[in-house]
Amino acid sequence: MKNPVLEAVSLLLEKLLLICNFRLFSSGAPGANKARNSSYEISSFQRGDVLEVPRTHLTHYGIYLGDNRVAHLMPDILLALTDDKGLTQKVVSNKRLVLGVIGRVASIRVDTVEDFAYGATVLVNHLDEALNKKALLNEEVARRAEKLLGMTSYSLLWNNCEHFVTHCRFGTPISPQANKFCEIVKIIIRDERSVLASAVLGLASIVYLGLASYTTLPAIFIPFFLWMAG
Repeated sequence: MKNPVLEAVSLLLEKLLLICNFRLFSSGAPGANKARNSSYEISSFQRGDVLEVPRTHLTHYGIYLGDNRVAHLMPDILLALTDDKGLTQKVVSNKRLVLGVIGRVASIRVDTVEDFAYGATVLVNHLDEALNKKALLNEEVARRAEKLLGMTSYSLLWNNCEHFVTHCRFGTPISPQANKFCEIVKIIIRDERSVLASAVLGLASIVYLGLASYTTLPAIFIPFFLWMAG
């Protein structure tokens, strides 16, 4: 049986991560204003390589399949609205992406290197060194990615593009980016000032909005849970 408290905490963490990294999806994200026809050394990519596109706060990942094709996990709200592949196969816009994150709707899709990178710099197999893990053979990596193509659920914490590529590349789905965010949240929770700040904000909401269940309960329980967690 699922624990409703843990589910609520998980959902809250995901929304916090989305808010903290909202600039990633904005029109001002690195590469968004660059020419879409930026040239890449595609001939240097090997089938099964992990391609990485650094953004302001996050890095987007994909698996190179050869012939200028990249498999990557991409949130897209349009997948929940239509089965028309002519529409869903178009490059995912920022609005579609953000709403897909919120709606937890995604697919593992194939795009060209240009569409995948969107004008940004592409790094190759940087995760191998960063994680200090032994990678599977490139052909096995590519085959794993191809088997997973299609619709999937999305979670910033539990099933994002980094989980996809690490599963394909190393056999274990992990996300150092999500882990780092959770560590930051843990530090905040353990800081006694967070309890005080949440209590003050709760009291202010009661004074401003009045004594009601939707103001009183959060004002009591949020500081309490932060205090217990700390």
